[in-house]
Amino acid sequence: IGRVRTPWRDRDDCPRSIRAARERADDAATVEIDAPYRPGLAGLERASHVILLYWMDQARRDLVVQRPRHLGETRGTFALRSPVRPNPIALAVTRLLGVDVEAGRLTVEMVDCLDGTPLVDVKPYHPSIDSVPEATVG
Repeated sequence: IGRVRTPWRDRDDCPRSIRAARERADDAATVEIDAPYRPGLAGLERASHVILLYWMDQARRDLVVQRPRHLGETRGTFALRSPVRPNPIALAVTRLLGVDVEAGRLTVEMVDCLDGTPLVDVKPYHPSIDSVPEATVG
């Protein structure tokens, strides 16, 4: 439905997490929505945060088991947030800084993807539904 615009054009330069992306970039990211879908942005300005689903189109798709550098041990792809996966769908919860429905442009806090990454969907973040305070990863 559009593209995500960030400063990173090379996989080696792209941050490995949304936290790292925000630490490295002073600017916000821009989400460009294709013309047929722009009316779907109406009312989104009421949300403080959005969920972005995007397609990591330059990621490898052939690993089911990986050994991430930061862990030092092997784990299954579905136990990781790595973009290397059979279907490289990424999810980011990010602060919505601005909405221009007519131009089809969202301004959001920085995200960890390459410039031009295809956007799959945008959803408003609802704390009462999406937040799980007792969740853990052990």
